[in-house]
Amino acid sequence: MDIVGEYMKDIKVIFMGTPLFSVAALESLIDKCNVIAVVTQPDKGNSNFSPVKKVALKNNINLLQPINIKNDYKDIIKLKPDIIITCAYGQIIPKELLSEPKFGCVNIHASLLPKLRGGAPIHRAIMAGYSKTGITIMYMSEKMDAGDIISQVEIEISDTDDVKTLHNRLSFLGRDLIIDTLPDIISGNINPIKQDESDVTYAWNIKREDEKINFDKHKKEIYNKVRGLNPWPGAYCIYEGKICKVYSSKIGENYFNEGINGQIVKIYTDGIGIKVANGEIIFTEIQLEGKRKMSVKDFLNGVQDKEKLIGKVLE
Repeated sequence: MDIVGEYMKDIKVIFMGTPLFSVAALESLIDKCNVIAVVTQPDKGNSNFSPVKKVALKNNINLLQPINIKNDYKDIIKLKPDIIITCAYGQIIPKELLSEPKFGCVNIHASLLPKLRGGAPIHRAIMAGYSKTGITIMYMSEKMDAGDIISQVEIEISDTDDVKTLHNRLSFLGRDLIIDTLPDIISGNINPIKQDESDVTYAWNIKREDEKINFDKHKKEIYNKVRGLNPWPGAYCIYEGKICKVYSSKIGENYFNEGINGQIVKIYTDGIGIKVANGEIIFTEIQLEGKRKMSVKDFLNGVQDKEKLIGKVLE
């Protein structure tokens, strides 16, 4: 039997997800399986639907949006799914659901578990300077991202990756891995591996204080923060009392003995050099408060006396 082409169409799947990251996996599961329902977060406004909800509506799939799934899960149980697949859903799945489907509840997670458990593994991998990450398919457990590992695939993180580029690659990687792994889950041809608790790290959701640039840090660390928050939510500093978002930067080659960290020390044709702990970081794309996002080159074109910028301090 062609388990992918024939038997998989009979598998009743409930998919739980919310953001754009989840869409590729959902669309592929709709094509390969019988997705009987989609569960996503409640709407943030009358017309502000999640990307996953839009896919469910487009495909006329039963849609559930519990405000608090911890207490409102019985409608999911009534549907009697064969398997529940989650991908960036956004709420903790209650234990009452975990043992319901005969093939269990599995999750598509954007890291090489046990590294980077939590809600922001893509951002945190780049911010921490990781050279690799990947996708993990795992059984869900009551503890966050702590279930047994079913399958994994690894990819490299380049020095030019930002959240958008890595997000897109991992989204398609997650789609491919769940489709490749699902037949083995259904047939029982798997050997789940318990996570090594001594190797656990966490990828906590990004908070406002995480977005602030600290110019006392090393240039590579600042560079990683900028790209690890680009394009959302964006790193920032304070320039002349106003918020300045920083979306792109590069590592400078100069070292400055004088001045303080955060001080503008050099003007380039396409960037502004700022003194940091071990040299210079060059900002190349910014958004001043109340203004549009722009290249620093465009910003400088609007400054009459560029040399007057030197000596100003970013906080």
